[in-house]
Amino acid sequence: MADEYSLLDKFASQLSRHLFFHLLDFETGKAVDAGDEAREREVLEAKIKLLEGTNMSDYVAALYEQLHGTAPPAKYAQQREAVIAQMEKLAAETEKISELLVTDEVVNNLRSDKVANLAFLEKEHGVTNDMVDALYHFGQFQFRCGDYQSAADLLYKFRVLSTDNDKVANATWGKLASDILTANWESAVEELVKVKESIDSRLFNNPRAQLDQRTMLVHWALFPLFNHEPARDTVLDLLLSANFINTVQIACPWILRYIAVAVVTGRGRTRNSGAHQKQVKDLVRYIRQEEYEYKDPITEFVSSLFISFEFDEAPQALARAETLCRNDMFLSESTDLFLDAARHLICESYCKICCRFYIRDLSEKLGLNPDEGEKWIVNLIRDTRLDAKIDAQQGVVTINHPPSNVHQQVVEKTKGVFFRTTVMSTAVGKGM
Repeated sequence: MADEYSLLDKFASQLSRHLFFHLLDFETGKAVDAGDEAREREVLEAKIKLLEGTNMSDYVAALYEQLHGTAPPAKYAQQREAVIAQMEKLAAETEKISELLVTDEVVNNLRSDKVANLAFLEKEHGVTNDMVDALYHFGQFQFRCGDYQSAADLLYKFRVLSTDNDKVANATWGKLASDILTANWESAVEELVKVKESIDSRLFNNPRAQLDQRTMLVHWALFPLFNHEPARDTVLDLLLSANFINTVQIACPWILRYIAVAVVTGRGRTRNSGAHQKQVKDLVRYIRQEEYEYKDPITEFVSSLFISFEFDEAPQALARAETLCRNDMFLSESTDLFLDAARHLICESYCKICCRFYIRDLSEKLGLNPDEGEKWIVNLIRDTRLDAKIDAQQGVVTINHPPSNVHQQVVEKTKGVFFRTTVMSTAVGKGM
């Protein structure tokens, strides 16, 4: 099943070589754990092909020797010499400006106006546009060498001075990739927002380019989403925003897998239960809309629980989802948290629908024994403040649902209709 739902081919076209390498590294770990030597060699060969287009000649040579058990070809040594020569050349070209940008006297005189900064540096220190561009080229070079920290520093310095919007946009992508690869997650989230703003403003008159770049950004955003807890709310809000959820539905519906896990595991993370409930409702709507296009055990679990209300199918889908999560690089660390939150959702949904049920029945649906199931139900009643009674001798739970006020429901529905009508009339008025 792990291969059936693998998304390696989808991610290959959306990630840089260096980011995609981490997915291959995860595949290597899976092959080693499974004792699958053939798969391990297959992934190792893929790593070599992937990195041959970079400046990491020494590392590629080591991988070649590991795969074939023989000395690597002479071409790798030649590439190494060429890389060192180019590095020395670029280092010499950027030495002066790099030193200036760490000097307190110079830094204190820099302002937010890039044109004024360039004029100041040119007048006082002889800095030219070619020297600024050299920072960009050296940053790209260092990134291809795998020196991501140096790349991030160089690209940041370039952005401070450059007025070339296209190169600045590319440098922001490079800075984002470098921050991800150095696990500098706080900075990565900041760069993520900058890339998003750049796409919105720079490409506003090119919808196709916007779609392509937003599709890439959605895939890159998964790194901070599942590796940095404080980033979850920010990144999830980005993915659920109108422009990006439209991108997911049009170009990459498989991202619903990751959005679903992020939303479900957000149950105990967010302080605002109302916001979480809205996220769940939105998630259900998107999964319902895209079922014809994409589904996997995770989306099937959400569908069986909130769309078809198949409580017998939900535990089976959850079991398949566990296997899927453990074999997905982004989700593997969140598997236990996802299972815990998913069982809470099953309990909550079951209690909302049923007035009376046996503990053993619900425990079976949760994949728990009766004792564990009883603890789950007790904790659920306490956390959600349900009006419920547990008959321990009979093993029965009775839920007292408050009577629904039909009049109040009509009032609430009418409020929603009135609001939508107002919005529609305003939009029509602006159009005229």
